[in-house]
Amino acid sequence: MTQPSDRSGAAAGLRTAVTEPGKVTSFLRLVKVEHSIFALPFAYLSAFVAMWPSFRVVDLLLITVAMVAGRTFAMAANRILDRKIDAQNPRTRDRELVTGAVSVRTAWTGAIVSLVFLFLAAGLLNWLCLVLSPLAVVPLVVYPYAKRFTNFPHYVLALAQAVAPVGAWIAITGTFAGSGPAWVLGAAVGLWIGGFDIIYACQDVEVDRRIGVHSTPARFGIRTALHISTATHVVTFALFVWFGMLAGLGWLWWIGLALTAVAFAYQHVVVTPSDLSKVNRAFFTANGFVGIALFVFALLDLLI
Repeated sequence: MTQPSDRSGAAAGLRTAVTEPGKVTSFLRLVKVEHSIFALPFAYLSAFVAMWPSFRVVDLLLITVAMVAGRTFAMAANRILDRKIDAQNPRTRDRELVTGAVSVRTAWTGAIVSLVFLFLAAGLLNWLCLVLSPLAVVPLVVYPYAKRFTNFPHYVLALAQAVAPVGAWIAITGTFAGSGPAWVLGAAVGLWIGGFDIIYACQDVEVDRRIGVHSTPARFGIRTALHISTATHVVTFALFVWFGMLAGLGWLWWIGLALTAVAFAYQHVVVTPSDLSKVNRAFFTANGFVGIALFVFALLDLLI
């Protein structure tokens, strides 16, 4: 748990962070803000389906702010709460909070600022977004703790990620009415990220077992965990198919989905129980491609 001194330090840091660009740069490295690209396209996709054929730039900008702010808060909270665990893992011991490149005060400052922007963007969208935004934050905070008590923390992460398409739909419509496609897309996105998180956790099996961190690979072994990840992504693909049918998308969406199937297959072929060296390649290449390809093909389909 965070000590009171950490909280007071965060409050003090709020007064100085904007005047110290070096701290801002280090914080952005800490939270890997560029990784927002993975979930953001699906929020856009849900928003476009909800608003089509109209087009509201301001709403899309506010959705972008809310998404990036929410993810930044989640990453900052994750890094803060996991800093002692990260210090015991050779793969993560060079992270900024462990080395001291970013102080806990700066991390809390960034997390608080991100949370303020999330609530502000939600309020500017509509009242329902504002009322529900604290609920969206809950799984973001629970996820770092999940690895302390469950062998399936990856599915808590899935829940956190599933919020984005549903939130984008509500941001556009201001209601749950007709939101079925968004819920299906949210489930697909969540399981997509959760399934890959299982693959990612395979890198830390021995360390996790030694220090008492829970994960599916640590509990069941790498081979079984990869099978569970594959099954999760099969369900993901089925949900993408269902979403396309609910949204009435046409042949361009199905081309994009076929390319996505290839990306999923690549991800599960290059990562094997005996060779985890390509985990990062699968993460950046396959996952980045899936999000962008599905959004682009869906958008083209809507336009045509």
